[in-house]
Amino acid sequence: MEALHRLGEYTLLMKKAISIPDRWSMFFRQLIKEIYKLGVDSLWIVVIISLFIGTVIAIQISLNISSPLIPKFTIGYSTREIILLEFSSSIMCLILAGKVGSNIASEIGTMRVTEQIDAMEIMGVNSANFLLMPKIAGLMIFIPVLVVFSMFCGIIGGYLASYMTTALPTSDYEYGLQYFFNEFYVWYSIVKSIIFAFIISSIASYFGYYVKGGALEVGKASTNAVVMSSILILLADVLLTQLMLA
Repeated sequence: MEALHRLGEYTLLMKKAISIPDRWSMFFRQLIKEIYKLGVDSLWIVVIISLFIGTVIAIQISLNISSPLIPKFTIGYSTREIILLEFSSSIMCLILAGKVGSNIASEIGTMRVTEQIDAMEIMGVNSANFLLMPKIAGLMIFIPVLVVFSMFCGIIGGYLASYMTTALPTSDYEYGLQYFFNEFYVWYSIVKSIIFAFIISSIASYFGYYVKGGALEVGKASTNAVVMSSILILLADVLLTQLMLA
């Protein structure tokens, strides 16, 4: 019953949040702020993690492929497939769920416990639309940019790995990157990430919006938002992989 109650609350909140804004100028102003705060500020962590993970993936594959029957370009090919199919969309969104999700939940939760949301409701403002819609739209708009940066940095990281180990010649790595390249995998990752962005922003908004109590409850809401977002991202990843690739 608790799960059904939460599902109903979440559905009604999203119905209120995803509606036509009363003032478009205010909405676009908030949207730009949220894109910068949630998206642009997350760019540095995406670049750093992708660069190092791409390097590690390439090194580990090169160390484990020691058979003379397996060509060296397989390392570049495998690195590319791992980064494009899973890392830059699913794993990166799990990381962003921790950074962005907790940020959204704590910000909205603080506004709830300090009665700022109640004040908006008294003034007749649709607080869900005013506060949540720019966050959801902003993250969904900018997440493809983060995914593309992640792909690029992950592949560059693998390229750097070719200079660190003698088991991976640079020419073979470059050939492996081009070998049987499927453009659809890039679009597949972008589509997945947009859906994951909606999950992260909407779930975090829900837990923050319905906080009751004080600062301790805001912290719990942030934790619950990250945990629930991560579970739903993994579940959606399985379903989308089955629908789009199977």
